[in-house]
Amino acid sequence: MKQMRKILFSKLKESLISVLPVTLIVLIISFTPLVDLSVQEMLAFVISAVFLIFGISLFNLGADLAMTPMGGYVGSGLTKSKKLKVLLSVCFIMGVLITVAEPDLSVLADQVSAVMNNYVLIITVGVGVGLFLVIAVVKIVFHKNLSSLLMFFYLMLFAFCALLIENGKIDFLPLSFDSGGVTTGPITVPFIMALGFGISSTVGGRDANENSFGLIALCSIGPMIAVMALALASGGGEISGLGEYATVSDSLAELGMIILKNIGNVALALALIVIFFMILQFTVLKLPRQKLIQIGIGIVYTLIGLVIFLVAVEVGFMPIGFKIGKQIAEFNPAVLVVFGFVIGMVVVLAEPAVHVLNKQVEDVTDGGVKKIEMLIALSIAVGISIGLSCIRMIFGFSLLYYLIPGYLLSLGLSFFVPKIYTAIAFDSGGVASGPLTSSFILPLIVGACISLGGGSAENVLTDAFGVVAMVAMTPLITIQILGFKAVMTLKVRNKLIMKRILAADDEQIIYFK
Repeated sequence: MKQMRKILFSKLKESLISVLPVTLIVLIISFTPLVDLSVQEMLAFVISAVFLIFGISLFNLGADLAMTPMGGYVGSGLTKSKKLKVLLSVCFIMGVLITVAEPDLSVLADQVSAVMNNYVLIITVGVGVGLFLVIAVVKIVFHKNLSSLLMFFYLMLFAFCALLIENGKIDFLPLSFDSGGVTTGPITVPFIMALGFGISSTVGGRDANENSFGLIALCSIGPMIAVMALALASGGGEISGLGEYATVSDSLAELGMIILKNIGNVALALALIVIFFMILQFTVLKLPRQKLIQIGIGIVYTLIGLVIFLVAVEVGFMPIGFKIGKQIAEFNPAVLVVFGFVIGMVVVLAEPAVHVLNKQVEDVTDGGVKKIEMLIALSIAVGISIGLSCIRMIFGFSLLYYLIPGYLLSLGLSFFVPKIYTAIAFDSGGVASGPLTSSFILPLIVGACISLGGGSAENVLTDAFGVVAMVAMTPLITIQILGFKAVMTLKVRNKLIMKRILAADDEQIIYFK
């Protein structure tokens, strides 16, 4: 119990450092002429930030105790059974279940319910993740090259883009790319990363560490292709319903309903995973009772942490994000770009899944990639992506003007950096775009879009959406540049060492006879 309190205190400290910068920036900007927040809104935001800290802490503790071990046990246990069909079937089902359960996917689906049915969108994305999780597991089992798979599937992705444009449905492109970013959230990341590590460590091979990454990268592509296919098959809906957000007053008035809704969503999400895990426990895994108790305690922490996190975001962060975006855009669009860059740099620190990824990266690379290096690189990348998204929203040009050169550069860099950096980079892209991106940054951009559009919601789907896709793309470039820098530094160091050896004075050499 004493050890548990010590770990929880450590998690609280991490969460405080993560959430405090976002909170301070919003509080500081509220005392400037840029925005006008009421006392009620300020209090709601501060209280939400406090609950956010506790929510992230409990979730991270729960992920360590339950989600990560569950993924590892499933991966290693099924791989040891040497039944590939069973392994792939289980991975498909788990991929669908954890995605349908993902809170930030529900947040995105609710925001676009005017143009696409919530449940149809969620199930479509779930199937996309399930199929590509199977492909990712096949990659690990048969030691296939991640870069080659990424090249092929991104080629397929942009082929679907061409089909959307050809069929006059280019409006759905930003939503399709956003769906790939929101699927890899706080529930999905710990499980999938541990699943990959469990399978790769059991399969073995000299590239076991490298093979454990890349699952999130591939699972982010599946939803994008699936939603594009859905858009091609559907007729769409009325765009006029987009961009409608509840105020802080409305959210506080319905606080009880919001809490119950989130308890229901998260409980259902975790229940589906736990039920399926228990079926595997009785048929294949057969873990000792002590480990099951640990997982059970972790599930409870995960449930409480996620509910607190989501309620705090919905009550305090989403309405405030929308209002700030709207008022700053009215004041000066140029200021919006600067604010977007700054808030983007700090908002990634509050994403729960980022800390899970950073810890696993440091462990797998034996400290070769430090947590602080990853965090700084992701922070800069997300800041740039939000700033660029603000510029695109202001001038109203296509998202493809960013995505095509961005993905060409990120895929091109994969030829020049160690494979493990490519795998980490593409995983980081999915992880960086978590719940706060879809529930704080997206409302901020939507508010700005409606303000610049004179109150109209017509351009929201094309100009505001796509910010999640940008957040998911820029880390691909940033992390690989980090890898390229490491490679070049090593080459320069080796060259200097060789130069010193060759320039050594022969008279100082001692010969033994």
